Amino acid sequence: MSLPTTKPLARTVLIVDDDEAVTQTFARMLRLEGYLVHTAINAESGLRQAEQDHPDAIILDLRMPLVDGLGFLRRLRSRGDQCTTPVAIVTGDYFLEDSVADELRQLGAEVRFKPMWLEDLVGLARTLLSSAGGFESPRSDESQGIRVGR
Repeated sequence: MSLPTTKPLARTVLIVDDDEAVTQTFARMLRLEGYLVHTAINAESGLRQAEQDHPDAIILDLRMPLVDGLGFLRRLRSRGDQCTTPVAIVTGDYFLEDSVADELRQLGAEVRFKPMWLEDLVGLARTLLSSAGGFESPRSDESQGIRVGR
């Protein structure tokens, strides 16, 4: 008698970006790869979403109004249950101040730059999720060369 096999649960990624077109495009691309994706269009709603859903990884824009990505990350890291959630900052700003880049690294964030190709985004999600101890992606076929972002 064999035991029933179960499929691994989809890993959850939260995308926080004030550009709704980027947020929705990133979400669509990761969903096609088999990830469960939640989105938020500002830091405040992203923090609420993170508290509610406890994502396995977060992809976050740096430049957002009111609370920027660095402020989001500081607040996230102050939470005991989410202080180790893998986070990537994705930005179109290629000229980060050294103090900002240093603090992002100290807070454990990966920094990537827009625009991103599909394979870059999927690779980023895999990297974040592997650091969270999860499997890489439910899909095994190759990604298409599609670019998104500014």
